This record gives sequence, structure tokens and C-alpha cells, in this order.
Amino acid sequence: MSWVRHTAQASPSVVGRVLGLLGAFSTQRPVLTLSELSRRADLPLSTTHRLVRELTERGALERDPSGGYRIGLWLWEVASLAPHGAELRESALPFLEDLYEATHQNVQLAVLDGVEVVYVERISGRHAIRIQSRVGGRLPVHATGVGLVLLAHAPSEVQERVLAGPLKRYSPRTIVSPAQLRRVLADVRREGFAVSEGQIELDAISVAAPVYGENDTVVAAISIVVPVEGTDPRTLVPAVRAAARGISRVLGAPRALRAAEGMRRETD
Repeated sequence: MSWVRHTAQASPSVVGRVLGLLGAFSTQRPVLTLSELSRRADLPLSTTHRLVRELTERGALERDPSGGYRIGLWLWEVASLAPHGAELRESALPFLEDLYEATHQNVQLAVLDGVEVVYVERISGRHAIRIQSRVGGRLPVHATGVGLVLLAHAPSEVQERVLAGPLKRYSPRTIVSPAQLRRVLADVRREGFAVSEGQIELDAISVAAPVYGENDTVVAAISIVVPVEGTDPRTLVPAVRAAARGISRVLGAPRALRAAEGMRRETD
């Protein structure tokens, strides 16, 4: 809530107030009453009432049967226009579905936003291991498989910003040493994939690979998250990398197109 207060105080404009209201919602609190919105956004109740009424009329907020408010579908429509929105998800979905069929566990697609990863798609089975990620959710780059992949291929200034820390510890296995993280990122670039074991949930292991765009730059990462017990992560690497190459090919990445052409020539 602290950042909401800072935003409201530093930017008293209407835009700042609206963003403060929208930022008051969270995974833990997806439905809020007017008084809760007023308190969390640090706005007078009268101002909150007026802005919430306008946002509800526009579809940015919706009235819950309990009388509270939640994020409306109109915001999802706007969010789908983002560069890493619908086009990326549509290109990736067939490959994510194939990857999901291999284990019926968690399959994810994520992009980099600042020093965090944002999950834009996730497929999860009924009996899949429980993890913290969700579509639209954020997690740190240093403690997730997709994050390690995205950070390894991020601009140097982004890498140095993360390495400067602090690196938050989520479990006893979380990488919190800048020197260790730097070595891991070098390994990811060299090997073409990342394995993150128990960094957030001790019983989960993630295998991730980069997705390239039309300029041969990494635009996203995919991962499969499975239970640590009874899993050899190396057995999942070929499937994850193949799915990532397939998505890269659909996105027009030259390296993926060349690889596909080379495979065709070998089979001719």
C-alpha cells in the first residue's frame, strides 16, 4: 500500500488518483468496498465515490454482488493491446498446450517488465503442484526460471540494476548472492535454458527457455514447473526448448527459421 500512498501524494492529478485506485486491488484483495478503496488509495471518501462511479460507468470497475468493487473487463480489453499481449499469447498457446500434455503440470509464458516478470499465460492441471504465479501476476527475475532466462538476455543496465540488489530471499534456496547470480546468468546464456529449483516453493522446480522475436532478441520465456520429488529436470529440457523454438518460429525469429530450414534439408 505504501507505493499507492506515494503515488497519490506525489501526483495529485486525476490520472494519479485513478491509478492509485486501480493499484489498490491485489491478488489477496480483488474486491474492495468504497471505504477500503478510499483508505488504500489515500483519497477522501467523496473523491473515491466520484471516481469509482465514473470508472464503473466506463467498465474499468465492476460492482460485486456483495456491494464491493472489482477490476472490470474493459481493462482486460485495453491490456490485450499491449505489445506482449494477445499476439504473443495466440502464437504461443498451441506450443504451451503440447508442453502441458507432457506432464499435466504448470506451463507458463512470461515477459520482462523492469526487474520483474509478468505472466501472460499459464496452463495448469487439476493435480498440478501449487505455485504462486498467475496470469497478470508478477514475480522477481532472480528467483524464477523464466526470470533467469529473461534477465540473462536483458540489457546490461537491467542486469546490473538487479545485481546491485537487494535480492529478496523467498526460501533457503533463493539466489541472494550477486556473484552467484552472475554465474547462473552466464550459464543460462551458454546452455540456452534455466533450471530454478526450490527458489520460491521448495517443492517445485522450473525449467525455462527463451522465446525470440523477429529481431532475434528475446521477447519472452516459457517454463514448465513440476514437483522436485521424482523429477530429473534435464529430461524436460528438450521439450521446453523445442516449444520455445516453435513459438520463436511463429514470431518470425530468423534463428528459429534457419534452424527449421536446416532440419528440413537434413530430412530431404
